[in-house]
Order: sequence, then C-alpha cells, then structure tokens
Amino acid sequence: MGFPFIDLAAQYRDIKQEIDAGQGAVFASGCFIMGEEVEALEAEIAAYSGVREGVGVDSGTRALELIYRALGIGSGDEVITTPFTFFATVSAILSVGAVPVFADIDPATLNISAESIANTITPRTRAICAVHLFGLMADMPQILDAAQGIPVIEDACQAIGASIMGKRAGAWGRAAALSFFPTKNLGGAGDGGMVLTNDRDLADHVRILRNHGARIPGRHEMLGATARLDALQAAVLRVKLPHLEEWNTRRAANAARYTRVFAGNFALQESPAGFISTRHQYTLRAKQRETLLARLKSADIPCAIYYPIAAHLQEACRHLGIQEGAYPEAERAAHEVFSLPVCPYLAPENQARVIDVISSGRIE
Repeated sequence: MGFPFIDLAAQYRDIKQEIDAGQGAVFASGCFIMGEEVEALEAEIAAYSGVREGVGVDSGTRALELIYRALGIGSGDEVITTPFTFFATVSAILSVGAVPVFADIDPATLNISAESIANTITPRTRAICAVHLFGLMADMPQILDAAQGIPVIEDACQAIGASIMGKRAGAWGRAAALSFFPTKNLGGAGDGGMVLTNDRDLADHVRILRNHGARIPGRHEMLGATARLDALQAAVLRVKLPHLEEWNTRRAANAARYTRVFAGNFALQESPAGFISTRHQYTLRAKQRETLLARLKSADIPCAIYYPIAAHLQEACRHLGIQEGAYPEAERAAHEVFSLPVCPYLAPENQARVIDVISSGRIE
C-alpha cells in the first residue's frame, strides 16, 4: 500500500486544534490582509533566524524579486547563481530584467561553488544569489570572501533553521528569501514568503514595494506590486513555528537512518563540519537512476527528482545561448539525483520499506 511523500494531513491532525483556533481568530477579527498576525510572524521569524527585520510577502519567488528591486538591480545587470536549483531562483532574476550568470556546483554538497563564483565575477556583477539546496546551506564564509563586497543574497527557501557554526540561514547575506509553500519545512496553507535582512533601509523599501509602492494609503512613491502576506497564512505559520525544531529533528533522524544504510553505496549530499541541514529533501545519486525509480514505483513507494533539467538548459533560458556541457557538475547532478521521503511524519515501517526496496538489488 502506498503512502504520501510528504504527509501534510498527518501534520494537520497533530496540531488541528491550534491551527483551527489561529485561523478562527483571524476570521473573528475581520483583518485578512496584513495586520497584527503578519507583524507578529515577521518579528518571530526574524528573531528565530537571528536578523533584525522580516517582511512578509506572497511567495519565496517574490521575496527574491523584491530584494533585487530594492537593491536597484535591473536591465542588463548580472546576478550570479547556481544552475542546479528550482527555476524560481532564475525567474526572479529575469523578472527584474537582469541577466542570470551561472557558476557550477560542488558535486559533494550540490551547492554553488565559491571557486566557480570567483571565476565568474565581472564588472557587471551586481549580486550573487547563493541557494541553500535541500536544506543544506551553501558555504557562506567562502562565498562572502569570493564576493569581494558584492551583495550576496540567500535563497533560503528550503532552509529555515539551517546553520553554519550556529549562525542560521538568512543571517549571512545582505538579505534572504524564505518560502512558506505548503511542502516546505515551515509551510503554510497556500503560498507565502518572507524577506529577511539586517538592513533596515532595504526592509523598508521591500515593505513599500509589496504594497503598490505605497508607504501610506493613497500616496504611491514607486511602482510596486500586490505582494502582501495574508493574515490567515501568518496565523497558520505562527502556530507551526514553535514545532519547527522538533520537525527538523525528526527529519534529521530519518535522514540518519538512511545514511547508515546507503553511505558507501550511493553518493549522498555531504554536510561539511559545522553545517546543520534542515533535511528538506534526502537526496542521493545513481547513474542508473531510472532503473531504481522503476523499482520504487513498482513497490508503490513515492520518490521525486529535484531537479531533472539544469536551469541554463530550460526553454525559458534559451535566449541566453548557453549550450549543454557548460556546467558539467550541475548537468551530471540533474541526470543522477533522486529524493526519498524524509518528512517528520514518515512512519518507521514505511521508511523500512523504502530501505528494503532500494537495498534489494545493487544499482551503481
């Protein structure tokens, strides 16, 4: 019998009373856009992440876009990022008219390589976007050194709670983007996101941009957008935030069980010393991936591929003129990676089934 890759229904059952009470309070207040719930969530997540400012927006993608706009990045400017990521990382750059410039990944961590960044910087580079892929932070100390003062933006959409030497995701760069898409470690009941920063001027700029360019009603200082976080989403997220550490701990325990079996037989995403991953995904690599996925499917076991096509080879990037082979490590990863269920509500017997099926035959 099958089971879900991410069991959000089980999560809801576990905290149903809290969720229902939080949403009920919003309905009773009649305040559905911005307001006290959103302001409280912004303060709580900023404190959790170790930054001064949190600005709630309508998605993680929008958080990235508004960061670029607040930094004045636009037509013709270059933003360096990884080619191995969810496409939103790249679409946010394109949406402001900037040019995504790719730097290859470290095959061990699957994250953007600081050495590749250093070799990619040009006089037109206006920002570097480091993605913390699958919950493992990119090597921010090395990336900041390589940046030589160029603003570094953290795409931390998969990494709330991750850290390097105790300093959490979102607290390293000029600003960071979070996503509250339902399947994230801290997920809402729909779309949502947040900008994190220690730069108060940047935070204020994003607050104006998210609300039609208006600081006060009726006075529009700049072209903005409808990019606000809903109060109902904030209420859900405020209920879930106190549970996040426990959920991340359970993810880590599930990941550790896999690693004890699979280490040495598969290439795994490696966490350097001092790096704590949120284990948003548990990802391994196999050259004969399709054979293994067929075996899992036949056993009614869920799995997923994140991400099957490197960003520079996506049709939406065809105008950049980048050919296959330009970023070999990212392309190789796209052909080999697959992810196994690791969510906090993964039943032990279901994880045992996953392990048994993968271990039943040798796959290189």
